Formats: sequence, C-alpha cells, structure tokens
Amino acid sequence: MLSEHYLSDDQDPKTAEKILGKLGDMLTSDEAVIYLAIQKKPAVTLIPDFIAVTNKRIVFRIMKKWEIANNYITFTWAKVKEVSFKEAFFSSKFIIIPKKGENIAIDYIPKVQAGKLFQFCNEQIEKLKSTPSEPETTLLNDNFDEDSTGVSTIKDIEDDLTQKLKKLKILFEKQLISQEEYERKKADVLSQL
Repeated sequence: MLSEHYLSDDQDPKTAEKILGKLGDMLTSDEAVIYLAIQKKPAVTLIPDFIAVTNKRIVFRIMKKWEIANNYITFTWAKVKEVSFKEAFFSSKFIIIPKKGENIAIDYIPKVQAGKLFQFCNEQIEKLKSTPSEPETTLLNDNFDEDSTGVSTIKDIEDDLTQKLKKLKILFEKQLISQEEYERKKADVLSQL
C-alpha cells in the first residue's frame, strides 16, 4: 500500500508505512487513501498523531498523554462543516470543524502537509456539495411553483445576494477581512436590492 506520493512531503518512510498498513485494515472495499499527514514534533515522538484523508472520510489518530491506546476519530465528509489550518514558525495546527460536536485539532503538522491536507479536504467537501441530493423536507406554502406539467418545484430560497452576504460574514468571522471592509462590502451587496 506504500506509495511514493505519501512520502514526498517530509514524512518518515517507516512511520508512513506502518500507518498506511494500519489504515489498510480500517478502509472499506471501495475506499482509498488520498493523502496522509504525520505529526512532526520538535522532540522525538515514538507514536506521532496523524491525519488521513480518504475518498469517504477523514481519520485522525490522536495519542493522549500517558496513554498507550490509539484513539481514532473519523468523520464522513457529510459530517464535516469545514477545515482550516494555522501556520506557526516551524509547523501548522490543522483543525476540522464538524457540523455537530467539538473541533478536532492536531499540532506540529509540517506546513507543506497542512496546505495539502487543506486542499484535499476541501476537494472532498466540494465533491459532496456538487453531488445532487434529494430534498429532505417538503414545504407547503408559497415556496412552490407549478411548471407547465403541473408538477410543483421548490423556489430557490437563497438568492445570490444572500449567498454573498453569508460568504462575507464567514470571511469576517475568520478574520480574513476587517470590520470596516465587512461593513463596506455588506453595504455594497445590500445596495443591489
């Protein structure tokens, strides 16, 4: 199962091989590892934490201090709200934000690995969003239109302006834009009403 593309970003080959072997036992028949990131602490770490991205889920192994047992945490892509990472001087902290529950974070992920993790995770999240899904509820009010065949369809509840406002708010909450920029851009969007 060891593939050279897992070792291109400063992973230790022996550690990566052990982790990939263990992951191979955990994967379903139609599941494949897309990327593997291995924690690299400044001091020697016998059993480093890791993050594995598959086509179906994200897997974390987090070792608790003074424990010998492996603690695996997995999230299917449908349960992931978003991912992020924070770069420090020598490494990064990778964070997953689930739709429900607490955030999970692993420190000391090499910067290049954190960037690739972010990329691969977002690709999987976007694939899930682009997959058509059936509506979960039926609305019985003026959110329906009838087409020429007499079949009711749901109106587009969130228009383009609402989406823009939501994106602006997310950028502001992540501190990617200032309060002033947020207010100015929000006013611009609202002026289009």
